[in-house]
Amino acid sequence: MTYYVCRCFFSNNIFLKQYNLHVTYKDEEQFKHDYLQILRKRGCNTEEKIREACREIQKEISRRRHLGEESLKRRNVISSHYTPVHPEIYHLKEEYLASEFLALVQACKANKSASLEEIFDRIKVEKAERVYTFPIFTEEFCRLFVEELSHFEDSDCPKGRPNTMNKYGVLLNELGFDEDFLTPLREHYIAAITSLMYPDWGGAFLDSHKAFVVKYKLGQDTDLNYHYDNAEITLNVSLGKTFTGGELYFGDMFRPRETSNQNARFTEISHVPSIALLHRGQHRHGASPITSGERYNLIIWMRSSAVRNACCPMCFEEPDLVPTVGFGDGFTKQTETVDVCTV
Repeated sequence: MTYYVCRCFFSNNIFLKQYNLHVTYKDEEQFKHDYLQILRKRGCNTEEKIREACREIQKEISRRRHLGEESLKRRNVISSHYTPVHPEIYHLKEEYLASEFLALVQACKANKSASLEEIFDRIKVEKAERVYTFPIFTEEFCRLFVEELSHFEDSDCPKGRPNTMNKYGVLLNELGFDEDFLTPLREHYIAAITSLMYPDWGGAFLDSHKAFVVKYKLGQDTDLNYHYDNAEITLNVSLGKTFTGGELYFGDMFRPRETSNQNARFTEISHVPSIALLHRGQHRHGASPITSGERYNLIIWMRSSAVRNACCPMCFEEPDLVPTVGFGDGFTKQTETVDVCTV
């Protein structure tokens, strides 16, 4: 299977952290026309600051244009030079999975055409709409995984960072976790849950993912701004270490061509190690600042080409496909689609 990105990846949804603003950038004239007023209100009030913002955006666009080839280079260097401290965890084993999770998966597989009563007995339904939490990994696996990530951080290998919102963390495909850990986790376990909980969001047709670990620490990234994900369904697992603060909060669903709801109500969820949180990618959310310690979260953006082939979740148009490497952004040239863009 060949996967693609949409051409809007090189212009849309670029995050200016200093001004807490996602922007679309086609050229400087369009950028000023669309964002100058709001930028001035947020402190970008001189020509030099505007030029600096443009340079930052152009740098990010350049990074995106070379993302596939640079990622492949990093992966080759890592596979040749990095020695894992826990090589056994690169292959998924059921002993790494919580017994509650295995029971939940089994119940979902047994109840594909039955009621969801037994499922809801095994999963926590959060107050935020269609957000669910459940144990997924053992505490011992989380400990080993965090040790592996810390060991990799301390190495001199090149590191690709997750995205413009998270400057600290690891792209797990570059480290070698995709083939034997993340893909079977998605295909053989998580899909059983998402097919029942999110049938209207492609939950039964998840055929690719982007997985990364984000790190929060005082003096580095401490929080995550309000946003939505480039995914149909997101799995967020708290791995540890020890920290305070950092609560997740959920607001409303993103709606294209609608202004942001300034009066949106937020639902806060405390996220503790070894627990997975499952939600729709376009359910807007963020993370409050940690106040002490160090926190690692595993994020898996799960994509359904049957959904996104019809409608790109970032530009909300029919995707204009550009070849890339790996899973790209989950688009394919297959024509079978599931229409959820108006859900």
